[in-house]
Amino acid sequence: MSGAILKGMRVVEVSAFVAAPLGGMTLAQMGAQVIRIDGLEGGLDYRRWPVTEDNISLFWNGLNKAKRSVVIDINKPEGRELAQALITAPGDDAGMLLSNFPDRGWLDYRTLRNLRPDLIQLTIQGDRHGGSAVDYTVNPRIGLPYLTGPETLHCAVNHVLPAWDLITGQMAAVGLLAAERQRSRHGHGQQVKLALEDVALAVMGHLGFLAEAERGQPRQRHGNDLFGAFGRDFVTGDGQRIMLVGLTLKQWRSLCEVTELTGQVEALGQRLGVDLNREGERFHARDALAALIGPWVAARTLKELTVLFARTGVCWSPYQSVATLLAYDPSCSEQNPLFRRLEQPGVGELLTPGIPLRFNDHYQPVQPAPLLGADTEAVLMDVLGLSSGEFGALHDHGLVRTASR
Repeated sequence: MSGAILKGMRVVEVSAFVAAPLGGMTLAQMGAQVIRIDGLEGGLDYRRWPVTEDNISLFWNGLNKAKRSVVIDINKPEGRELAQALITAPGDDAGMLLSNFPDRGWLDYRTLRNLRPDLIQLTIQGDRHGGSAVDYTVNPRIGLPYLTGPETLHCAVNHVLPAWDLITGQMAAVGLLAAERQRSRHGHGQQVKLALEDVALAVMGHLGFLAEAERGQPRQRHGNDLFGAFGRDFVTGDGQRIMLVGLTLKQWRSLCEVTELTGQVEALGQRLGVDLNREGERFHARDALAALIGPWVAARTLKELTVLFARTGVCWSPYQSVATLLAYDPSCSEQNPLFRRLEQPGVGELLTPGIPLRFNDHYQPVQPAPLLGADTEAVLMDVLGLSSGEFGALHDHGLVRTASR
């Protein structure tokens, strides 16, 4: 199946770091032409870690797959005018801008709208006032570092996954598609703003964290336990660590069946006066349940448990490092059609994921990220209709740059 879900759509992206590039890449991986504009030396994230020995950003390459890269000297008025022309160029499925830079100066919505009245502009902000924020500042504000880590810990614990950036990036793609649908039906564009902090606050409300606190029952730390049901990490007989989960009743019964503890669990429930078929009661009784399950796990190797769990549909996972995941897990290999080994320009061959969405049970084709400026000439000639001579003049004046590392 060809990657043509969004074929014909053109989005210009002016961005850095995670949320906006992820939103643009999501659209690009579904077939939209996403043109990322950067300055002559690349954007703020062009050397963002992790990097290779040659200081090439694996981060940048990972978040810009399937896009087209255009390099323009946006520090000069002529460069800014050229970028604005790309943003507002004609086309029924064009005139869409995604950015996480302030909507002022050459990115001012009213200025761009004067050039194209049906412009759709989505701007990602730190907070709704336009202030700066990242996951590592949003999380402390909403309290999650005090819910992460062992129960006995009394300090804040951050984590490495930029959850709000990731959710914001996906919401940015949804927001652009929603605005484009409205424009296609009613003919007018609009300005859309999406704040990282608002995304985090909304999710804290959706998942009940705020309601808990409002009702005087703020969430506490529970280490590696699954809140509100049974889920805990255990050590196997050969010293490996696994996570076992009994969230749904089916998962719980499968776990009791494979461990042959159904009778003991029923007796425990009677002794405690609780119904352990209810997930909340399993959470309250988690220590007593773990005391039953732990010795059973400790008497078996990881290999033995893998076979037993596969037969009974237990919800579980081994703990493993990223290196182990890459080396031994078939789901993180070309056995999973999400992945392909591709030649990433400037880096070499890499295992590269596409977009996880499957349309009619098919993944979209996987494409690498471009070299910085790889598409400058082609895009300016195709979108703006520049001749070879006109592009050459821009290049000679240092206003644009073609592919480089």
